[in-house]
Amino acid sequence: MRFLKLNFSFFIFLLLSITTLKAEDGYRLWLRYNPIESSSLLEDYRKIFQSVDVLGESSTMTVIREELALGLGGLLDQKVNFSESTNDGLLLIGNYNQHQKIKALLKDEDLKVLGEDGFIIRTVQLNNQKVILITGLQDKALLYGTFHLLKLLQTHQDVSNLQVKSIPKIKVRMLNHWDNLDRTVERGYAGFSIWNWHQLPDYIDQRYIDYARANASIGINGVSLTNVNANALILRPDYLEKVKALANVFRAYGIKVYLTARFSAPIELGKLETADPLNGEVQNWWNEKTKEIYTLIPDFGGFLVKANSEGQPGPQNYGRTHADGANLLAEAVKPFGGIVMWRAFVYSNEEPEDRHKQANLEFQPLDGKFKSNVLIQVKNGAIDFQPREPFHPLFGAMEQTPLMMEFQITQEYLGQGTHLVYLGGYYKEVLNSDTYQKGENSTVAKVINGNINDQEVTAMAGVSNIGTDRNWTSHTFGQANWYAFGRLAWDDQLDEEVIAKEWLKMTFSNNEEIVDTMNKIMQSSHEAMVNYMTPLGLHHIMAAGHHFGPGPWVDFMSRADWNCTYYHKADSIGVGFNRTSTGSDAISQYHRQVAKKFSTMENCPEEYLLWFHHVPWNRKMESGNILWDEICLRYQSGVEQVDGFLNTWNKLEGKIDKERFLHIKSLLTIQLKEAKWWRDSCISYFQTFSNLPIPKGVPQPEKDLEYYKSLSFPYAPGIRPRW
Repeated sequence: MRFLKLNFSFFIFLLLSITTLKAEDGYRLWLRYNPIESSSLLEDYRKIFQSVDVLGESSTMTVIREELALGLGGLLDQKVNFSESTNDGLLLIGNYNQHQKIKALLKDEDLKVLGEDGFIIRTVQLNNQKVILITGLQDKALLYGTFHLLKLLQTHQDVSNLQVKSIPKIKVRMLNHWDNLDRTVERGYAGFSIWNWHQLPDYIDQRYIDYARANASIGINGVSLTNVNANALILRPDYLEKVKALANVFRAYGIKVYLTARFSAPIELGKLETADPLNGEVQNWWNEKTKEIYTLIPDFGGFLVKANSEGQPGPQNYGRTHADGANLLAEAVKPFGGIVMWRAFVYSNEEPEDRHKQANLEFQPLDGKFKSNVLIQVKNGAIDFQPREPFHPLFGAMEQTPLMMEFQITQEYLGQGTHLVYLGGYYKEVLNSDTYQKGENSTVAKVINGNINDQEVTAMAGVSNIGTDRNWTSHTFGQANWYAFGRLAWDDQLDEEVIAKEWLKMTFSNNEEIVDTMNKIMQSSHEAMVNYMTPLGLHHIMAAGHHFGPGPWVDFMSRADWNCTYYHKADSIGVGFNRTSTGSDAISQYHRQVAKKFSTMENCPEEYLLWFHHVPWNRKMESGNILWDEICLRYQSGVEQVDGFLNTWNKLEGKIDKERFLHIKSLLTIQLKEAKWWRDSCISYFQTFSNLPIPKGVPQPEKDLEYYKSLSFPYAPGIRPRW
């Protein structure tokens, strides 16, 4: 009888567990606000948040009330009591500059250090009662503080005695959407653009509001709406009205809009004969166009520009410099407080000596010649968002010009929308790299946050992975990279594992076993991807055009540096690009301390070895293997890691909702299949040069090399449109 009772109790427990795991489609991202499952914790939180007092009537304060009603209401599973009195357990939110009650509580504090966005969350005594106070100098800071408090509750933190002061290290923290006006998305793998230009400005999709909420929750305060391969139509009056409608939605969430400016717009829209930046008519056209924008959108952020790169028009068309072009636009936006972000992703239309060197060759001589409201937007590496790149040498070469980081969140070269690759650790790897610009510990992070060169305006951009897919990012774990980017743009010192666990707890569960299991997958996922795609510093060996899958044999493109053979230079002797003094000498663009580390095969870290050196196939590696064997074993290791991810994930069945479990299981199955494809095709190709046997422990390729070469994907998503 006792046995039956125990089994019946277990059955009830199992039934309750199953019924609480409701199907989820991922739309709510990390803002799910499901009821707190722990009854004791729920009771504690309910006592603390008996009533809420939000002071002020701005649009942002209205948003704060709405988010608290949604967040506290969901987490505490009860209606939020918004009060005007000071009851026990009160949550008090208000602008320090506007309310004497709050000033009195913090009368000995110097709040100027908070700046525009920084906030304080503090447990204080008010009328002999404990009160949680959220304050800052602007209403948007209070919104950031509100989201931070909700995150503490979502992740089951102790909030009985809070002492939080949070100040962003970067001023402009933005997403770059590579969205086209026809709603295709260049390098987009999650459906079409979320901006429905045809229905704007009159129809405001709820998705725009939820997008703004998600960004504000992680401190993102800017968005460039359109592709850097720009279309001048976005500057036409009817499209500016559509942009205004989005700006009106985003404003309450502290988000400014930016536009990508096509340099030839004065010709295409203004019917001028030239776009020469030193031409008076051109200058006047941009000045008037900018006034038009600011009349519609008073808080317009400024322009993002790709010029004289990959066929885009720019000042060099007229014999002018990048500084001439950027300064033209900087003068136009300066009276309104706007900025210009000028991309450093440039390379010659002629066959280059080494594409790695192009940006430095063009921009370093212009250091100090840009207006103060110009930032040079630099990709994390010198080639193009590869699975792993050494940091871009420009970060150590420009002392008088503000630089901003451009990370890619969308996974153009990283398995696109089907591979689980958490990028928090890789972002940190780049940010922590030492440029030695002002001596040791002159990290990339300190360059872009203004610490090294004392720059006033700082910025970090992430190329968006967002689309119309119901879960926003195609792969549920793609959401983690959006989240990680925002958190690191706010504070580059955050630990990538802390960020991952925050995201996991808010997105899936606070169960420590589940969190730890998923976190282990996330933390090793980037290295696994590097292993099965581009081990030991191999780079840009993806298929042509769409960059989906391997293509180390590609040698038919119209430009040398669009061919994979240009980068790996495999021959019978070895493989890798010699960038030392005996080769292209790209190493010399780094500070001598960095160059010293990279300059010899003996000193160069193995993760960058083939990036900087042409290495013999039989050279012995740190493992004791020769290079050829090591490459093969790294490919196999990547496959085994993904196989381990899938096996680990399968053990979570029944512990998370079925819909997302099956979604991620299916994608991990695809990832394993494609990891094997990468391994087999690359080993088959490089073996034609090494002429060495595949080492023990690595299976023979399933197909011959000609099969892998024959594969084509004409409708792969994210291909750049050709107008």
